Amino acid sequence: MPYREILIAAGHELALRLSDELLELGALSVDVEDRLAGSEHERALFGEPGMPAPETAWSDNLVRALFADEATADSALLGLLGAGVLTDLQGVLQREVAEQDWVRLTQSQFQPVCIADRLWIVPSWHETPAGASTVIRLDPGLAFGTGTHATTQLCLRWLLDAEALAGRSVLDYGCGSGILALGAGLLGAGEVSAVDIDEAAVEATRLNARVNDVRLAHACHVDALPPRRYDIVLANILATPLRVLAPLLAARTVPGGQLVLSGILQRQADELIEAYAPHASLRVWGELDGWVCLAGSTPG
Repeated sequence: MPYREILIAAGHELALRLSDELLELGALSVDVEDRLAGSEHERALFGEPGMPAPETAWSDNLVRALFADEATADSALLGLLGAGVLTDLQGVLQREVAEQDWVRLTQSQFQPVCIADRLWIVPSWHETPAGASTVIRLDPGLAFGTGTHATTQLCLRWLLDAEALAGRSVLDYGCGSGILALGAGLLGAGEVSAVDIDEAAVEATRLNARVNDVRLAHACHVDALPPRRYDIVLANILATPLRVLAPLLAARTVPGGQLVLSGILQRQADELIEAYAPHASLRVWGELDGWVCLAGSTPG
């Protein structure tokens, strides 16, 4: 049976309310996007590379809700009218959406990725490319991290270039699907730990570690990590949380140890270097697609 999709043009405040109401009224999913996307008036959010400071929301939105069938979609529209969220259905579009294998469709977007001609990240549903030697077999699950993003690739390149990685302890802080922890383990690091605030990320990391035969000393919530320091601390998050975490990440690094940060736009690099100055001496180690990786050491 085909799905039904409802599309509603809305300003920011209405889009937020519609999202909540539609989920309450039985929507399988709700997505809010820039209604002007693809036109000369499209506006980027969240600090995309090369763009000015991020804006908080679009003013002209398209709310897209998916329903199991036409009856449920019709009932949801009546519910919006009855609750006064909508005054009429003018401009509201409802249409049929063909049933698809959503899992396979999502998987098809992620292909094997090669880092610096030495390390392959291969989704679990793909065959390993011929000739690949060092391979991370990855299933992101519900966690962030497929290896395709520039910030992840920068951190992996740092690991590939790291001198004397063998035997050194590594902490992947904000591990997502565990890519950096797995990369460190496969490239010869000693004790490797991975932590996150998202339990889905922790579970995905544990699963991926078993698949890749990488032993993790700890794969847990950040609050459950025992008090100890590491030779290398990797954190691929975003600039704002990285700024807040400066004292904590430095405290997790041994004196003279290495601190590697990513998830930072080029225009944010100086700000982060300054924020970490009391705790570590950082510099821009690498750049890719508008993103940078900062690396340096804590005081010895």
